[in-house]
Amino acid sequence: MDPELEAFIPLFPSADLTDPVTARKNLAELAGAAPAADTAGMEIEDRLVPADPDVAVRVYRPRQARDAIVWLRGGGFVMGDLDTEHPWASRLADSSGAVVISVGYRQAPEHRFPAALNDAYAVLTWTAEHAAELGIDAGRIAVGGHSSGAGLAAAVALRARDEQGPPIRFQLLNQPELDDRQETWSARNFTDTPWMTRDKLTATWRHYLGSAPASQYAAPARADDLSGLPPAYIATAELDPLRDEGIGYAMRLLEAGVSVELHQWSGTFHGSQAIPSAEVSQRQLAELSGALRRALAE
Repeated sequence: MDPELEAFIPLFPSADLTDPVTARKNLAELAGAAPAADTAGMEIEDRLVPADPDVAVRVYRPRQARDAIVWLRGGGFVMGDLDTEHPWASRLADSSGAVVISVGYRQAPEHRFPAALNDAYAVLTWTAEHAAELGIDAGRIAVGGHSSGAGLAAAVALRARDEQGPPIRFQLLNQPELDDRQETWSARNFTDTPWMTRDKLTATWRHYLGSAPASQYAAPARADDLSGLPPAYIATAELDPLRDEGIGYAMRLLEAGVSVELHQWSGTFHGSQAIPSAEVSQRQLAELSGALRRALAE
């Protein structure tokens, strides 16, 4: 493990989702201690996207931005909100120069699948339909997220393809949670790694799915056909139960003719980018932003 990351492990809250309320409180405290980017050079606006029910979003608009990404937070489908995602979203907007539309999608287990996906898809549709109002190019809209949010972004891309929905330029998938089956080598062997354990991963899917079987829109790794999807950047962490499903999804996208950039970060663990002082975290964040900037500028 990267020694800069290892020093922070004792400060992380326990990886436990048996009590969602406490888990949300712990994440809020962790996010509150994280430094946000300098937002002096951007406008930040809270909006409500008309849907059933309406979806809260926070729009980060850097000066002269013409590109956009619909951004979906991590948190195992259970934790997080617009405030806990503020450090991530503001930093991504600042470093990429793109409009970041952070989605306040509904949380499980109070709202199980497909609530979060419906919220995310409603925001994608709204973004495309209101591109002129938002000051963006409707042809340069990406979807992306971290962990469960990256899994949601992949599902949004699948749904947009299948329903001939708004065109998506790019997928930015950071440490994506894609497969409820937990049968990969990393899922079976990294059972007690920092921040993400096998028990916690199992709990995320239990909260999200309940007793319903998983479809490709809940767990995109189950999709039989990945052709026709947008180009993707996929990042994985070495010491992460989710590592191999991210790598496997990247390989299957490539085999389906989809352009993919895959970066496996050695010495890192799931969510370790929450330690921004570590040199490897700074490189990860710079590469995420750079990949988005390059994809939307082409």
